[in-house]
Amino acid sequence: MSEFLFVFNNVMLPIAIIVVIGYVVQLRFNLDRVTLAKLMINYIMPVFIFMNIFDADIDFALLIYVLLFLILYAALTFVLTYLAGRAMGLDYGHKILFTNSNLFYNAGNYGVPVNDLVFRSDPYAMSIQIMMVFFQNMFAYSYGVVSLRSAESGKLKALLGYFKMPIFYGLILGLIFNFFDIGIPGSLYSAFDYVRDAMIGTVLFILGSQIAGISFRRIRVSSIIASAMRLVAGPALTILLLLLFRLDGVVAQAILITTAMPAAVNSSIIAQQYSDDPEYAAEIVMFSTLFSVITVPVVIYIALNIF
Repeated sequence: MSEFLFVFNNVMLPIAIIVVIGYVVQLRFNLDRVTLAKLMINYIMPVFIFMNIFDADIDFALLIYVLLFLILYAALTFVLTYLAGRAMGLDYGHKILFTNSNLFYNAGNYGVPVNDLVFRSDPYAMSIQIMMVFFQNMFAYSYGVVSLRSAESGKLKALLGYFKMPIFYGLILGLIFNFFDIGIPGSLYSAFDYVRDAMIGTVLFILGSQIAGISFRRIRVSSIIASAMRLVAGPALTILLLLLFRLDGVVAQAILITTAMPAAVNSSIIAQQYSDDPEYAAEIVMFSTLFSVITVPVVIYIALNIF
């Protein structure tokens, strides 16, 4: 119990405080969330990704192994949630939203700060996290858009647009500089390091502002079930796969903790553009985020004591 309270006080509570500040400030001043998102996506996140990969001691063969793990995890999650949605009698549109909310978890805005606090800014642990963020973004803006039956032009723009984003090049350049051991000038390193330090507080603030912008009119039982599957069934499936793949240590811990994250705000954003009932996705994001305050510390405790 003491270890659980330690995790809650030293990991979840600091995160919750900043998220609440973002939520309150958004309600008070109605900030431009689009501008905040652009600031994060085009400036802070690419530098953060580059610096953490640049500094990490990366086993590239292991990272490929991790990506294969995530693909299998996504496939099994799709099957389980699709069958659950079908069993509840959801129509096609809601069944897709139900499934997407479990496929797309908050590896970035929520997962990165958790990883940073749990592993005490360990570059290696963060390199695993960044690969998961990359996979989630690619997956969300490819399959996530296609699954909601966007127009052909929308599909193509979603697929090609990601390769124009600075986040993609932060990842690629970080991998290249790391693999070939390319150095950067000290002044540039210091400048980038300042930006990296701004990442955690800024991304949590933005998460709070995004949650404040979510609106819904009613509560549906299936959205509660979707949240429970994301927060409980998701990590349980991960544990089984980690044992099957014989992964342990920091890699297994980072993967398990991240797959315990709540539904990504991206799933709601995509639904707002392509779904007839975006409020359903918003419900799942809201409930899974709220309940994660309890479930994530439990998963962190399990991860650190089993793997």
